[in-house]
Amino acid sequence: MTASRAQEWVTRAERGSLPLIRLGVWTTRILGRRVARLLLYPLCLYFLASSPSALRHSGAYLRRVLGRRPRLKDYFRHFLTFARCLLDRVFLLGEQTDAFEITVHGEEILHDIEQQGGGCLLFGAHFGSFEVARAVGRRRGDLPISLLMYEENAQKIRAALAAINPRLAAEVIGLGRLDSLILVAERLQRGHFIGVLADRNVAGTDLVRYDFLGKPAAFPQGPFRMAMLLRRPLVMMVGVYRGGRRYEVHFELLAEPMARPQDGQAWIDDAMRAYAARLEHYCRAAPYNWFNFYDFWA
Repeated sequence: MTASRAQEWVTRAERGSLPLIRLGVWTTRILGRRVARLLLYPLCLYFLASSPSALRHSGAYLRRVLGRRPRLKDYFRHFLTFARCLLDRVFLLGEQTDAFEITVHGEEILHDIEQQGGGCLLFGAHFGSFEVARAVGRRRGDLPISLLMYEENAQKIRAALAAINPRLAAEVIGLGRLDSLILVAERLQRGHFIGVLADRNVAGTDLVRYDFLGKPAAFPQGPFRMAMLLRRPLVMMVGVYRGGRRYEVHFELLAEPMARPQDGQAWIDDAMRAYAARLEHYCRAAPYNWFNFYDFWA
């Protein structure tokens, strides 16, 4: 993926200004989830008609994951799943988890890490709902989860969180600053779980290709190199939207902390292969949960 294409998703995905974000949050809360969900249908139809680039990239992905040419209803379902997860974000970040049926798999992995002193890296992707997975930790009350993301997006996410739930804004750590790694290490030391969306890279550099849905795709090494240096357990975290009010959260241990410094690159390669393989597994199991609307295989 070139640097210009990597920047494409940064500039496109977070266009909303803070006043518009606040207006959207206020409107959603006034209408309620049931009524707001009805508005998603005309919005998705408009998106289908007015976003040829997203439509093209959705089709490229759907052809791979479905193994056939996508129909119009496949495109619509893909966009509608994305829209529903975005809408639910308002309620999940507002700590209204009682509105959802959340099934958790692999929670014992987190419990075991806590018993050993806590602190690990939770690697997710732009797939399903990262927020529902974080909500599991907040619902427990004893599982502090911070989110690490590129600084440009971090500023916008902090603004969005301030509009929804101000106390969550402090959970976001900006990546790319001089003190980013220090902040992460400090929070890990305090037993925090650090969430990272490990499938994208702003600069479009430091990428390695692994087979993904039948063709090599570029994945960034940076998050895995950080995990290697910090020597903490690496856990995959996926929140799958199953329709209606239902979500499934999966935690899987991807890699134990690296044992020997000389094995660094081999550890990174093994962890990245495992990550790509498990991400493909979840894509095939819940194909409409994939939310990378750009050419992932470029």
